[in-house]
Amino acid sequence: MAHINLLPWREDLRNKRQRDFGIMLGVAAALAAVGVGGVHILIGTLIDTQNDRNSYLQQEIARVDKIIAEIKDLEKIKNGLLSRMDVIQRLQGSRPEVVHLFDELVDTLPDGVHLTEVSQQARSLTVTGEAESNARISSYMRKIDASKWVGDPELRVIENKERDETAMSKFELRLQQREPAKEVSG
Repeated sequence: MAHINLLPWREDLRNKRQRDFGIMLGVAAALAAVGVGGVHILIGTLIDTQNDRNSYLQQEIARVDKIIAEIKDLEKIKNGLLSRMDVIQRLQGSRPEVVHLFDELVDTLPDGVHLTEVSQQARSLTVTGEAESNARISSYMRKIDASKWVGDPELRVIENKERDETAMSKFELRLQQREPAKEVSG
């Protein structure tokens, strides 16, 4: 006998294909979702890693900026100390000048002349004193002009209020401090 299939096989086949298509579509959607989720997680991890790197770099930049600021402060302190050392060295170098200056003031002082005040401003000296006569003041000025350590005497004031023979003339001289040429030994 012949075999006759009266069941709706085409409809069953269509339903089976639709089921298979739905399953494949679901699997594909699930795989796509997993892929998108994985890419999302990967990108999030990369962003977090880069943010961590940026944060580390910012911390290091801040640390280096502090070090640079400290170095600048140290440079200022160094420059201040160097300028102080320079002043001290100049003062040390000028110590003998003061001794020579006072020694020269005494050596050039003739008899009958007395100094009452000596003041210095930079390289300029102002000397006030008393003398027995104007000739002694002139002698003092010539000796100053011939000196190695002081020179260029300028008579600022000379006065004698009392007109008798024993009266002292008061005077004020302005002098310039000199630096004698240093001898070169050969």
